Amino acid sequence: MWTASVTATSDTRVSTRWIAPLLATLACAVGPSLSDAPPPATGAGTERHRGISWVGGPERVTEKDFQRLVEDHVNWIVQTPFGWQRGLDTPRVAMSTGGHHMWWGESDEGLIETGRLAKKFGIKVLLKPHLWITRAPEGKWRTNIAMKSDDDWRRWFDDYGKLILHYARLAEAQGFEGLCIGTELHQAAVQREKDWRKLIRAVREIYGGKLTYAANWWKEFEEIRFWDDLDWIGIQAYFPLADKNDPSVEEIRRGWKPHLEAIERVHREFKKPVLFTEIGYKSTENAAVRPWEWGAHRGEKCTEAGLRTQANGYDAFFTTVWNRPWMAGVYWWKWFPRLGRNTEARAGESFSPQNKPAETIMTEWYRRDAGPARSGKSPATVTSGQ
Repeated sequence: MWTASVTATSDTRVSTRWIAPLLATLACAVGPSLSDAPPPATGAGTERHRGISWVGGPERVTEKDFQRLVEDHVNWIVQTPFGWQRGLDTPRVAMSTGGHHMWWGESDEGLIETGRLAKKFGIKVLLKPHLWITRAPEGKWRTNIAMKSDDDWRRWFDDYGKLILHYARLAEAQGFEGLCIGTELHQAAVQREKDWRKLIRAVREIYGGKLTYAANWWKEFEEIRFWDDLDWIGIQAYFPLADKNDPSVEEIRRGWKPHLEAIERVHREFKKPVLFTEIGYKSTENAAVRPWEWGAHRGEKCTEAGLRTQANGYDAFFTTVWNRPWMAGVYWWKWFPRLGRNTEARAGESFSPQNKPAETIMTEWYRRDAGPARSGKSPATVTSGQ
């Protein structure tokens, strides 16, 4: 996601008078979808990523913060540290690994401790550094990074390579199972293929885990040519899926058709499984129209139609995309470790599914994918307490 991270500190409350009936209705709907689903994918690896995008916040995390993930059958988390770049054509990339000016969860110490705790619960880690542009022009962001000369490109890749190799060493030392070598760097990724292949070789010399790159859904994942050097084709899957507010599940399913065709073309060409390194929907009525736009804040109260639209987006994904043979897994944007399990949602209209009907749908599909050894309640017994 190209927008800023937020913390879950809103005092906004959403009435449970209609959330409970909505949850119950959705729970009943999930049962038939699950039982009618095709068998699990076989071409994407031994175990799909039942993932969430973890918020590395200012506070230290504890074992308690992982219990919810266990209950929801999550088996992977994304951790996101940042590198910093002043302008889109400035070749200097700065790295900060700790200190008072950054959140604990994004520091090396926080990444290591979070990964250690995740491992205790059998949860794997995909380390996914992002670049933050501090002085980007209006409407521009890291996808528009482009240097003015070959010399500047060399300097940029020297700096950026140091950033990625630092996190490759950290991932190797901590036994993190996956590393993403870049996120939404469209111009750099398409224009400088040889530089990326050189960086991938350097990473593999020091890191033995799986590698991916997180390409933007808009053209980038189709234009990248170095997928054959990676283990997963990574996509930031914020595809537009509807042309109106509050669409039905079936309408959103139909919206996936052209995007699935494009994904399958890339998969067939490179013969690599596909990983949705990010996907998500706000709990707003227009969430399926332009999913990539932030536009909503934690302080804004959810409506019934907004929660329904978010839930329908999750339902359409799991019944249309999840069991495709090429699907390696998914990471839902975004999960706040300190947002407890309450009967009232406290994440407002943000992308978080926590304490919303969308979480119920995610949990039930993750439970089924986890198999009988980790299965919990059946769809028929899900209540608003889920």
